[in-house]
Amino acid sequence: MSKLFFIILFIFGLSCLTSPATFAGKDHEKAIFAGGCFWCMESDFEKISGIKDVISGYIGGTTKNPSYQNYGRAGHIEAVLIPFEPSVISYAELLEIFWIKIDPTDKNGQFCDRGHEYSTAVFYLSTEQERSAEESKSLLEKSGILKESVKTPIIMAGEFYPAEDYHQNYYIKSKLKYLYYRFRCGRDQRLKELWGEKINEVKAFNKTSNIQKLDLEELKKILTPLQFEVTQNDATEPPFRNKYWNNKREGIYVDVVSGEPLFSSTDKYKSGTGWPSFTRPIEGASLIQKEDNGWFSVRTELRSKKADSHLGHLFNDGPKPDGLRYCINSAALRFVS
Repeated sequence: MSKLFFIILFIFGLSCLTSPATFAGKDHEKAIFAGGCFWCMESDFEKISGIKDVISGYIGGTTKNPSYQNYGRAGHIEAVLIPFEPSVISYAELLEIFWIKIDPTDKNGQFCDRGHEYSTAVFYLSTEQERSAEESKSLLEKSGILKESVKTPIIMAGEFYPAEDYHQNYYIKSKLKYLYYRFRCGRDQRLKELWGEKINEVKAFNKTSNIQKLDLEELKKILTPLQFEVTQNDATEPPFRNKYWNNKREGIYVDVVSGEPLFSSTDKYKSGTGWPSFTRPIEGASLIQKEDNGWFSVRTELRSKKADSHLGHLFNDGPKPDGLRYCINSAALRFVS
């Protein structure tokens, strides 16, 4: 039987799976997934329509009320409790999202986090959830999408213990530290390698962005005069007399206005121009390219997607293999190490 047939069967089958009958008629149901670092799982699932207030916690061990200091020794693993509205998103759809957000072929942890406490699992809360999870896993294995077998177990849920308060919404409370951790851990890089274009299918479930651009008066209060002129009035800072042109530290560069990740130090190179130069954006970054007819020539302007900040320009005089140079103003960036 062809691989194409199984891929079609997998996609069709996921859409036909039902949500737990035991919760039928209620406004909310619950799901429990383990996918490595709960900071990342919480961040990923709170973007999904029909989901609110994902809870990070511990499950699967032998002791009651575990803490971050001892949960691993007691056999617990990091997991998230996901309250969801079945009228908006089904349990079957949550499973589909879950698979694409993890590496189900890794039984010894996830990405840079190694050990049982970072392993993956689906914890079912009803016989209907168990059936749906087993069917979903079977379809994934038969699809041929993954080159290795699925190692993620389907387990009856025991007591779920919420993690300490400082772990909840960590991606919001400590945004820059979280973004740097996620990048260094290689999570998104591995997911793209594993799933390819299927990653984009999850975006259809995302909530509509409610990020609104700050008005100019508010921006003037939080930005320096140079940062404001560069990001809002498309100015260009002086070469060699800017903050990051010669920065050699390891880290990531984010939009000074919104904090969205833009570039990595691993892609920065010495261009000799006096401005920070990169060969490509960071994995997952969405830059807007616009035609710029200023300076008596046609150039490609680069802007950030969320904040619409002017960043710099894209040139085709960069190093091989792509030959691209992302020439960026330091004033449009914040460096996180």
